[in-house]
Parts: sequence; structure tokens; C-alpha cells
Amino acid sequence: MLKRFESFVTGITTCYKSIQKIKSAEMDKFGLGLKGTHVMCIFFLYMNPDGLTASHLSKLCSEDKAAISRAVSTLQEKGFIHPTEKKYRDILHLTEEGISLAEKINVLISGWVISGGESLTEEEREIFYRCLKKISDNLKTQNDL
Repeated sequence: MLKRFESFVTGITTCYKSIQKIKSAEMDKFGLGLKGTHVMCIFFLYMNPDGLTASHLSKLCSEDKAAISRAVSTLQEKGFIHPTEKKYRDILHLTEEGISLAEKINVLISGWVISGGESLTEEEREIFYRCLKKISDNLKTQNDL
């Protein structure tokens, strides 16, 4: 049981750190001063063209409200998100410039997903994501107690 815990935590942590490094390195190439949280905000806003509140972004990005507030502020200053009155319930949308950046980010994300799972069969990939979702849901349930 302890070996399984070690393998799980090490694997998840390594994946997380690798993803963070990739997002940071790729964002550095744009020269916009954006970080991983910005990537996730842009991604989720692009996937939800009707817009999202900062609170909803916080949940989707698995980030605390303060981190999302800072990210939204930066994205507004850089012109990627429509300005709001900075109320937490306002609906946020990408600007045309934000949509253009999101499309570039999505190309990168597609490459990351492909390279991360390139040695998996389609069946292995489906099983992996199904199991990961179950584990995540189980752990979240334990965390909500």
C-alpha cells in the first residue's frame, strides 16, 4: 500500500511540475509576462465563449480566489480580457487579442497532450483518464469531509 502511495504521489507531482515548467517556458517565448495561471484562465475562457465569473474560473483552474483575481487583473491590463468593474460576479470574456492568444496556446496544449501520451494506445488513454477522474473524485470527497 505504501509503495502504491509513493508511486502515485511521485507520478502526479512529477507530472504537475513538468506541466508547470512547460507552461512557464512556453509563455516566456511570447514575452508577455504571463504564467501558468494566466494560461489556464485564457484556456477556460476560450472554452466558455459565453464567459465565466472569476469565482467559476477559480474552481475550474483549481486556484484560490486571490490568485485568480491577480491573474484576471493582469489579463485585463494586457488587454486579453474585457474590462470589468472587478466585482467577483462579473462575467469575463476574452477580447479579440485574447482569443488570438488562446488559439496559439491551444496549439501548444495539443502538442503537450500528444507528446505526453504518445506511447499509449487509445484504450490505455481512455482507461487512464477514466481512472484518474475516479481517483480525483474519491480524493476530493475525502477532502470535503
